[in-house]
Amino acid sequence: MEMGTKDIVYVGVNDHELDLFEGQYVVPNGMAYNSYCIIDEKIAVMDAVDARFVDEWLANIEDALQGRAPDYLVVQHMEPDHSAGILHFAVRYPEAKIVGNAKTFVQMSQFFDMDFSDKALTVTDGESLSLGKHTLTFMMAPMVHWPEVMVSYDAADKVLFSADGFGKFGALDVQEDWACEARRYYFGIVGKYGAQVQALLKKAAALDISIICPLHGPVLTENLQYYINLYDIWSSYRPESEGVTVAYTSVYGNTAKAVKLLVKKLEAEGIKVALHDLARTDMAEAVEDAFRYDRLVLATTTYNGDIFPFMKTFIQHLTERGYQNRRIGLIENGTWAPMAARIMRAMFEKSKNIELVEQTVTIRSAVNGAVEEQIDILAKQLIK
Repeated sequence: MEMGTKDIVYVGVNDHELDLFEGQYVVPNGMAYNSYCIIDEKIAVMDAVDARFVDEWLANIEDALQGRAPDYLVVQHMEPDHSAGILHFAVRYPEAKIVGNAKTFVQMSQFFDMDFSDKALTVTDGESLSLGKHTLTFMMAPMVHWPEVMVSYDAADKVLFSADGFGKFGALDVQEDWACEARRYYFGIVGKYGAQVQALLKKAAALDISIICPLHGPVLTENLQYYINLYDIWSSYRPESEGVTVAYTSVYGNTAKAVKLLVKKLEAEGIKVALHDLARTDMAEAVEDAFRYDRLVLATTTYNGDIFPFMKTFIQHLTERGYQNRRIGLIENGTWAPMAARIMRAMFEKSKNIELVEQTVTIRSAVNGAVEEQIDILAKQLIK
C-alpha cells in the first residue's frame, strides 16, 4: 500500500473469508486488519491482526524488516481482530517490548494465559516514545470504542495512527467508495460514543496531520478535512444530508402499500428517499441511513400487543446509539387494536431533540380513502 512515507511500511492483511464482522455486520467485500512498521533506529510495529492471519502478518513483518528484529509492539486496541497476534509476536520476538496503557494490560491478562509483566512498557496520556528520528506520542481515547483505546502521533512524518477511528468495512484489494462503508462502520460500531469521538477530534485538531493510518480501511493521505468533517458531523449527531429514511415492516402487504404511496408523494416533490424493508434489508444499512438523513418515517404493525420484531430491533439500534436531532413520522397498522404508534413514540421518550411529525397514519387492516388522506397530510408535513 502507498504510505506516503519511506519509514512506515504497511504489514496488514486482507480477509475475504469473513461473512460477519463482529458476528453481525455483513461484509460482502471482506475486511482489512491494518498493521504498520515504523523503521528507525528502533523499530515499532503498530498493532497486530486477527487470529486467522497471524502467520501472514508475521511473514509481512519479517519481509519488511529484512533481518532486523522489532523493538516494540504498540497495542492501541485490544479487540481480538487486532490483538490476537500479540502472543505469537511475543514468542517470535522475546526481546521486544509490548507498549500499552494500564487498561491495555488488564485486558491482555484476560485474553492471554501469559505473564507480560517483563515485556510491558506502560504509557500514559501525552507520554512519548523515541524511535530515533520518529517519536510516538500517545493519546488516550477511552470508549472510542473500548476503554483501553489509545491513538499515536508521529510528528516526523505527521502521521496519526487512529486505531478504529476513520476505519471502514472492506478489504484493501477492493475498490469502493469510502464514505458509504465508513458510515455504516461508524454508526454500527462507534455510534454510541459520539461525545468521546468529539473529545478525540479536539485533541487531533491541535496536531499537524498529513496521513491517517486506521486499523481498518485505506490509509488516508489527501483531502483529510473531508474525512475529519464527516467524523465531526457523525459524532455530533447532526444530519449529513437532507432526505427521508423510510423503514417499514409489512405482513400481508398493506403497510407496504401505504409506505409506497408516501414514498411516491415525497419523490414527486424531489425529496431524496432511502427505503428499507426491515425484514429483508441489511439492518446496519438502515441504521446508517437513519443517521445520514434529517427525517425518518417508521411504519409497522401492532404485533402480540407490541410492534413487529424487526421494527423493535431497529428502533433499539437507533436509541442505544444516541439517535437525536431528527424529525420522525409514524405509520401504524392494526386490525382490532392499533397501538404501534404509541409504542414507537414511547421508545423515543428518552431520546434528545426528536420532533414527532403531527400527523400519525393509522391503517385498520387495509389502505382506503381515509388512509390516503392521512398519508397526503403526513407527506406535506414531512416536506415543510
